[in-house]
Amino acid sequence: MDATGILGRFRVVPVVVIDDPKLAVQLAETLLRAGIKVMEITLRTEGALSSIEAVAKKVPDILVGAGSIRNVQQFADVSNAGAGFAVSPGTTSALINAATKLQLPYVPGAATASEMIVLLEYGYRLQKFFPAEAAGGIEFLKSVRSPIPEARFMPTGGISESLAVSYLALPNVSAVGGSWIAPPELITERKFDEIGTIAARGARLGV
Repeated sequence: MDATGILGRFRVVPVVVIDDPKLAVQLAETLLRAGIKVMEITLRTEGALSSIEAVAKKVPDILVGAGSIRNVQQFADVSNAGAGFAVSPGTTSALINAATKLQLPYVPGAATASEMIVLLEYGYRLQKFFPAEAAGGIEFLKSVRSPIPEARFMPTGGISESLAVSYLALPNVSAVGGSWIAPPELITERKFDEIGTIAARGARLGV
């Protein structure tokens, strides 16, 4: 269930921490207007699942995924909520089996060369490099390009708007994931115009 097919057309994936389904819908609409057609809602709040469900039902033109997947039950929960893809900070065989069973496109996490090679053996070409900046950042991804040329990455973790440009310039980076586009404080304060401005710049990064 490699997610290359479903996420291959996106270059910037907003990573969102949100606890209110109504705000999630407003955010999704804001991102769409700005030219971003994908978002990842992380399972870090009690309202994350209901937020995914609300966006999937009310804003069908945006591809909503679930992030921070850590166990098999969460796979089933996000699939039932209507998530179009799942992302995890790391990977286990149980998570891979769950993705296969549910037929849910999955971006498994990897931070070492060994983890990346194992995921390739399972058929996962698109991988989440996390935590990107703490795990070696741009220089690490440059280093693994030659020995692991088949892998493509969606680095996430500590990436700012300015860093995103440098990551996207790497041949083995398909997309970047980042919370800079929709910071939790701007969502809570309902500053959707400001988020829209940031998102529009993010959309242009992917051109």
